[in-house]
Amino acid sequence: MLKNKFNASEVEPRLYKAWEDSGAFKPRKSRPTDTPNDNYSIIIPPPNVTGSLHMGHAVNNTIQDILIRYNRMLGKAVLWQPGTDHAGIATQMVVERKLSAENKHRKNMTRDEFLGHVWKWKSESGGNINQQLRRLGSSCDWSREKFTLGDPENSDDNMSEAVTKAFVDMYNKGLIYRDKRLVNWDPHFQTAISDLEVENIEKDGSFWHFKYPLEGGETYTYLEKDDEGNILLSEVRDYISIATTRPETMLGDGAVAVHPDDKRYASIIGKKVKLPISNRLIPIISDEYPDPDFGSGAVKITGAHDFNDYEVAKRHNIPLYSLMDERGVMVDSEFMPKKYVGMDRFQARKEVVKDIEEEGCLLLIEDKKVMQPFGDRSGVIIEPMLTDQWFVAADKLSENAINKVNNGSIKFVPDNWKKTYDHWMNDIQPWCISRQLWWGHQIPVWYGYAKDIIKDKTLNTKKDDNKKRLIEFVAQSQAEAISMAEAYYGCTVRIDDHADEAENKVVKIWRDQDVLDTWFSSGLWSFSTMGWPKKTEELSRFYPTSTLVTAFDIIFFWVARMIMLGLHFMDDVPFNDIYIHALVLDEQGKKMSKSIGNTLDPLDLIDGVQIDELILKRTRGLKNPDSAPKIAKATRKQYPEGFEAYGADALRFTLASMAGQGRNIRLSVDRIAGYRNFGTKLWSAATFGQLNKCTPSNSFSPKDVNHVLNKWIVSKASKTIETVTNFIESYRFNDSADEIYKFSWDTFCSWYLELVKPILSDSHNAFNRETRETFAWVFDQILKLLHPFMPFITEELWHNLSANRDKMLIVSDWPELPVDINEESSVSDVEWLQMLITNLRSVRADMNIPPSKMAPLLVLSASLDKKLNLFADQLKPMARVSSISLSGDVPRGALQTVVDGVTYAIPLDGLLDKTVERDRLNKEISKIEVEISKIDNKLSNHAFVSNAPEKVVVLQKDRKLSYLNELEKLNLALVNLN
Repeated sequence: MLKNKFNASEVEPRLYKAWEDSGAFKPRKSRPTDTPNDNYSIIIPPPNVTGSLHMGHAVNNTIQDILIRYNRMLGKAVLWQPGTDHAGIATQMVVERKLSAENKHRKNMTRDEFLGHVWKWKSESGGNINQQLRRLGSSCDWSREKFTLGDPENSDDNMSEAVTKAFVDMYNKGLIYRDKRLVNWDPHFQTAISDLEVENIEKDGSFWHFKYPLEGGETYTYLEKDDEGNILLSEVRDYISIATTRPETMLGDGAVAVHPDDKRYASIIGKKVKLPISNRLIPIISDEYPDPDFGSGAVKITGAHDFNDYEVAKRHNIPLYSLMDERGVMVDSEFMPKKYVGMDRFQARKEVVKDIEEEGCLLLIEDKKVMQPFGDRSGVIIEPMLTDQWFVAADKLSENAINKVNNGSIKFVPDNWKKTYDHWMNDIQPWCISRQLWWGHQIPVWYGYAKDIIKDKTLNTKKDDNKKRLIEFVAQSQAEAISMAEAYYGCTVRIDDHADEAENKVVKIWRDQDVLDTWFSSGLWSFSTMGWPKKTEELSRFYPTSTLVTAFDIIFFWVARMIMLGLHFMDDVPFNDIYIHALVLDEQGKKMSKSIGNTLDPLDLIDGVQIDELILKRTRGLKNPDSAPKIAKATRKQYPEGFEAYGADALRFTLASMAGQGRNIRLSVDRIAGYRNFGTKLWSAATFGQLNKCTPSNSFSPKDVNHVLNKWIVSKASKTIETVTNFIESYRFNDSADEIYKFSWDTFCSWYLELVKPILSDSHNAFNRETRETFAWVFDQILKLLHPFMPFITEELWHNLSANRDKMLIVSDWPELPVDINEESSVSDVEWLQMLITNLRSVRADMNIPPSKMAPLLVLSASLDKKLNLFADQLKPMARVSSISLSGDVPRGALQTVVDGVTYAIPLDGLLDKTVERDRLNKEISKIEVEISKIDNKLSNHAFVSNAPEKVVVLQKDRKLSYLNELEKLNLALVNLN
């Protein structure tokens, strides 16, 4: 027998272990009859090894698991490939902080010593998120778990080999190259970072307006005109005005640009201005980039420290002047005034402004909000810097990737995300893949000086020139690099990471110290995880993968790059469908963020959390620590007791039911509690069935049932199976969840279970056995349909409702549509019964008639509908009907309702005290009229309507409409009573 209730905290971990131990998560063995359509695979977007489960992971993995469990039940060979990303900066930061707490520092270690600490940390603490994904119910094949950095202890692990081979092959084909280009530079970590790791935040700042004097004191007439051509300002100037939010960068200006159509500056294009402080002369050029309507319309071009300026400088062959070192400190150079050398960039900013003012070239300081780029990990302002990096020629890979999406080989769901993909791909830039870190795939490149330098023994005399004449040995291994170098030099070669001189008959080469961007290794994820570069069985069966489920913000950083690399190395797309899931927002519609203290931890909702611990979590790591008391107060008010243990099923079903295409999810804890109650409802229905011996029968055939109620429920189940299947296939997860919910709760639990009680309670009823078997069959279909969404409670019920199951629900068959089910007549008859019962309940409720009181039902018709006799056993207990009879007219004061044109009446005599009920109705009417009057006063107040937020006004109108509907019902009840 079933226990009194479902205990998620006990059952869910137990069932998950049973699934994993049974091998249910692994793909079934291949069959001779298998076609590509019999295989289904998903690669998990690898979470950071430093990460912990958040709501984005929860919705992403819930959707993946729905697809995986559904396709597994279809009988397909299913692979859900799990793994984690080594997360270069994040992991190095975590370990460096840990070491710092132990008074140890990376700068005092060798590379190998530091990496030893990182691998130790990973073995002890890394990858906790995989245990959390298990708690969510994710049915990944954990036996195949991969790590983007590979496993150095496992000789069979190919992940590192795959990355190295990809780099070498692409280099040899001219798709990877080394170049000096502008990149996002993090002065804290002293490395290049990707755009995704840059957070643009609006801060209070300043706009400094400077004079750049024209060469030789030359002048021009500066005119400003309105739209009609009227002159607003006319003056003779010997300067051009520029404005900047970063005054320190003016030391590296290479030009001033104006728009070619800006007539104010037409006469001075081609002339030169003197750069204040530096006293360098730089040209005035024309370019489409400056906006004539913004500021003065003149823009300083600092090509080495601004991405837009860099493009202008390239177009006009403007020199690039690098101002800072990797720490953001001003460096010595022929164009850098000695005063600023060694200054931090922000200290230099203050001094530059001060010195320009003293020179008489400061026009104005304007306070304004400035959008500034911050490193999402370091929290420091990112500096665009010109550095030597490795790049992928993404433009050479993009064309095929664009075509595959355009021709439908890859489909975005929802399809509007294709526009985002196209926007990035059609304006693609070189992809910087090198990072100045120690944790990661070290770039497989070794360097040596050109032969003629070594032969002429000029190595030590022209070091700067020598660096421009390095030879690159790109190899799969160090041994291969040495072999390549020895073939080039014709002598012995040895490795020296600090090579600075040549020795007789021995040449030194050294390895690039940088590592590869983590996006490079994750770009290979769709095939490297399946054994590439080896030709494995997994690759032949499961590549291309079937569906990718991911978030919109990595469409370019991960999705597009997987497409490009998959097409290049595998000559096929990496996946067929890309489902872009919604963002999970808080109940007020705000993006969840630890820094603002509004996150909800999925595990807290699954396993429960006390309010004090919840507050502690929400006030840790805030962007503004001073807001902690306010957040604590709001959290305590919103969730005074914290959260109960709602279980993984309730959270999963909530996320699925709200995951409408193109709509973000406003996560409601009340809704999670509601779906936990849905599980309780199913448990109660199962208990009822068990008490009434509703056991599955192998001989049962749904198409052979005879009783109208059984025909009806089989027909409704058949329609639900068809609808849910179609919804899942079309990625309409919210619609499929809603369909299952409505059928399970409303159709089955609220109606069928109640309607068949008279049959099940009578062991002599001719339809007793058929109804028990129908009940069991339909409930099994519910468990199967619901399993991808709520796997734990369905599996537990599956085992407990029958001792004859030959396999677990996770590997059972998806429901098949019963053939030849066409029960329109039965469905119509039962829908008539439902309407009659609903109407009778409604009119009784309106008159406040106690449910315990039975009442006669009068039928105003020439004859009784045969359905009244057919459903008499159901009608009497469910509508509280004591008898059914014909009547020529309606008794005075009787309640009335009409169904299919026939009037049904319930005499009120003996059911209630009319005087008491009349008083109650009048009081309710008076209260509602007062509320309506209050709302009318608000809505007639012009100040309220004009100043209140639109949603507040709409709420008042909705409240009034609700009150009017209620008032109409009460007045009708009063009329009936009178």
